[in-house]
Amino acid sequence: MPVEVQVNGKPVTLHAEDDTPLLWALREELGLTGTKFGCGIAACGACSVHIDGEVARSCSVPVGTLAGKAITTIEGLGTAQTPHALQAAWIAHQVPQCGYCQSGQLMAAAALLKHNPQPTDADIDAAMTNICRCATYVRIRAAIRAAAGMPAATAGASA
Repeated sequence: MPVEVQVNGKPVTLHAEDDTPLLWALREELGLTGTKFGCGIAACGACSVHIDGEVARSCSVPVGTLAGKAITTIEGLGTAQTPHALQAAWIAHQVPQCGYCQSGQLMAAAALLKHNPQPTDADIDAAMTNICRCATYVRIRAAIRAAAGMPAATAGASA
């Protein structure tokens, strides 16, 4: 059965089976390939998107549960011309190494800053549960702090 949603601010009808994970509808039906497949069990966070403003792991969200919901993918976070503050901070702090997890990391960070515009390092650590195989966690934290307009962490802060 078709499911009506908003994706990146535009009305969309998804024609996938009700039990199809949102990840695959985004990638295969809509061609939004910025959202990545990582583990398929909602453990790694590479597939993170926003659903009604909340971060969600799209590999575990069935399309049939999304009628009327607003979905934001990495493609809707910012553009090359007007990047989101986090995207600019990611570049400035040279966060990505391989880059595979970065769209999910950015979506998780954007949800964090939406709900907590001045997070502590402990808040960042608690919210950023996405896995980065390159272990750029210190750079991720620095970029989040920069996007929040906070000073860099002091020496001796936990990594």
